[in-house]
Amino acid sequence: MKIFLSFLALTLPMTGAIASDVALESTVLVERSEQMPDGTVSMTLEEPARVVPGDNLLFVLDYHNEGAEPAENFRVVNPLPDAVAFRDTNDAGAEFSVDGGEHWGALSALTITGEDGAVRPATNEDVTHVRWILDRAIPAGGEGRITFRGTVR
Repeated sequence: MKIFLSFLALTLPMTGAIASDVALESTVLVERSEQMPDGTVSMTLEEPARVVPGDNLLFVLDYHNEGAEPAENFRVVNPLPDAVAFRDTNDAGAEFSVDGGEHWGALSALTITGEDGAVRPATNEDVTHVRWILDRAIPAGGEGRITFRGTVR
């Protein structure tokens, strides 16, 4: 089964930013590995023309304050397409939702209630949204990058 690039259009970030002068650019890259002649494995990032289940994706969100004043209380909310399972982020400030954005917290603090009423800890597979709220102002002209990884289901 092949999943075409069209699902990636669903990964554009939604922002609940109070800072309206902050521009966002979203990029999705696929991680490819190649066995080298010496036995080592080389990892590359490339623009995906096609992705298939098991492909690892890197989501890159670049932001830039185009305003003349510092941008405060900047937040980015990124929904995950159903075809992608959250894998990881290197940003300790990330919060997660496993219920479509209704509730947020550390993944380790979230739970899922099954159809039978049993409650279990939430896992990466359950993540529906990732959110970042910057704890510092973005200075005029300032920029930054947020990244996270997912795997095509």
